[in-house]
Amino acid sequence: MAKSQPASDAKPPILELGGRFYDPVAPAPFPQATERFFNARWAERVGLGDLDAVQREAHFARFEPLPGNLERPLALRYHGHQFRHYNPDLGDGRGFLFAQLRDDRGRLLDLGTKGSGQTPYSRSGDGRLTLKGGVREILATEMLEALGVDTSKTVALYETGESLWRSDEPSPTRSSVLTRLGHGHIRIGTFQRMAFERDTDAIETLTDYCLRHLYRETSAGDAAGDAALLFDLVASATATLAASYMAAGFVHGVLNSDNIAITGESFDYGPWRFAPHWDLDFTAAYFDETGLYAFGRQPEAIQWDLAQLGGCLSLIAPADALEPILNDWGERFHRAITTALLTRLGVTPRGEPHDRDLARALVAALAEKTVTIDRALFDWRGGRDPGGENYAAPAFRALAEALAPYEGERGTHPYWSDEAPCSMHIEEVEAIWDAIAQDDDWQPLNDKLTAIRRMGEAMDNPA
Repeated sequence: MAKSQPASDAKPPILELGGRFYDPVAPAPFPQATERFFNARWAERVGLGDLDAVQREAHFARFEPLPGNLERPLALRYHGHQFRHYNPDLGDGRGFLFAQLRDDRGRLLDLGTKGSGQTPYSRSGDGRLTLKGGVREILATEMLEALGVDTSKTVALYETGESLWRSDEPSPTRSSVLTRLGHGHIRIGTFQRMAFERDTDAIETLTDYCLRHLYRETSAGDAAGDAALLFDLVASATATLAASYMAAGFVHGVLNSDNIAITGESFDYGPWRFAPHWDLDFTAAYFDETGLYAFGRQPEAIQWDLAQLGGCLSLIAPADALEPILNDWGERFHRAITTALLTRLGVTPRGEPHDRDLARALVAALAEKTVTIDRALFDWRGGRDPGGENYAAPAFRALAEALAPYEGERGTHPYWSDEAPCSMHIEEVEAIWDAIAQDDDWQPLNDKLTAIRRMGEAMDNPA
């Protein structure tokens, strides 16, 4: 029997919300369960490190309940804006909340799924996940964690033996089910659903839940005060999220309001890509025809989603208590991206205005596009200013001047002596998948994960 760290002494906190927030569902029966990935480090951190292969299959492929946890999986209800168009027909359509656990820091984490079968919100979908989609999510979560982005963690991936048909993959294609840990299963879209129904009592209940269980904050004592407090916390968290995407050179691809967690944790990876160069117009999704979620527009998109949360909370709090927080988001983002970029350079902050000047100098240099984002940051954090053609542009010479007064522990890990950085451009992602699709060769994936975790150690972000 699995040994897990229960979410509470009595029952999983999500049950406090009540049936208006979710629907009990059943997992799909799969014809096979072949383990393709298991994240032993994160399993250990939530008390699941002792599971053997048989127990892992029982819990992460057949979804037998963890002892003392949810007796039935829950598909959460939510709405959301998708590419700025409101959709009231959303909800967990191919996943569910399976359990709630605490990590070794005492944080409440939700163990959720992707590809676990149909729910009342599947609409015309089959509720499944392609194996390629599962592999891509592993790569995204591992790479982002190593780069210091607050992201969901992939725990397990099982191949499930079904043939799936997809318009964006050669079909039939292989199927999988994925289990992931996330700091909260509540989205901005969860609040939007309650606001759509004008259920102010539900908004108050949800606000209280998020404050106590996700932010571990004490209630302000009244609904309006709680709403303002939560909005302030989410504003800071989403500013950090946007900044971390930019500093990582990452493009999520689908920053709809139902894909923004109330904790600001990044999750749900579909058409993601890492931008090769600092190209503000670079997009990840082929269907993002207007570039709404392009690399450089991600802060704008996330702030827009935050504004939708503000609209929901305005049903229980005066607008004048929320508007200053929303208006301050841009400054929070600038502070956050300054911190994130200096962290990628591995330097110790000196304070304003020096830090922001250094961040601007770095962005201006990257915008020259003479080298990729990861190559430039690898060289400069590694303590190398190679000069030469790649770094001869005036913007790079200005970066060298701005960087000179800074101190930092750069270049001490063997990683920084490698010939090239650990990257994650689309060509390598496709090559890793091709090895699996054509030859069932999982070694390139395993080798990449080893390289990613080594990079994370070098960056003090062990994945």
